[in-house]
Amino acid sequence: MNRKVPQLYAVGSIVKAYGIRGEVVVQHLTDSTDRFRTLRKIWLGADTVTASETRIERASVDARGVRLKLKGVNTRTDAEALKGTLLFVDEQHKLHLPAGRYFVHDVIGLDVRDDRGRALGSVADVLHTAANDLYVVRGNGTEFMIPAVREFIASIDLERRTMTVHLIDGLLP
Repeated sequence: MNRKVPQLYAVGSIVKAYGIRGEVVVQHLTDSTDRFRTLRKIWLGADTVTASETRIERASVDARGVRLKLKGVNTRTDAEALKGTLLFVDEQHKLHLPAGRYFVHDVIGLDVRDDRGRALGSVADVLHTAANDLYVVRGNGTEFMIPAVREFIASIDLERRTMTVHLIDGLLP
């Protein structure tokens, strides 16, 4: 029997057990840790294909991070067995970003062109730095990075899967 798996989005990973009653500590992969306060279900798994739905019994979000008590996880041993497991939300619980902000999974794979229409490659990765994100672009046998700031990113069209960039001297290898 085939089960219909919804589109899932990673929001965290379990890094360790907390206490003796089955709580887990979550490393969040989202800008908004407050979202964990209102979530009642989460998908757990190594990836989106193997993930299964699990109820959240209790969530704690504070300066120390995110802790969750998941249904069926009642001992420290149960919680330790989940170390490394990813946490996903479905489409209904995905955050909606303001205009001009994008999820990493939406940006990866975009075709990149300069503002004159010249093909430069595609976005292969997004690096997070203290100052700003960097888009790693690979193509035509080269790899280079473009800061994810308005001075360099002229437009992003998710429907057409394209990114138009404004280049300055020295940006390309």
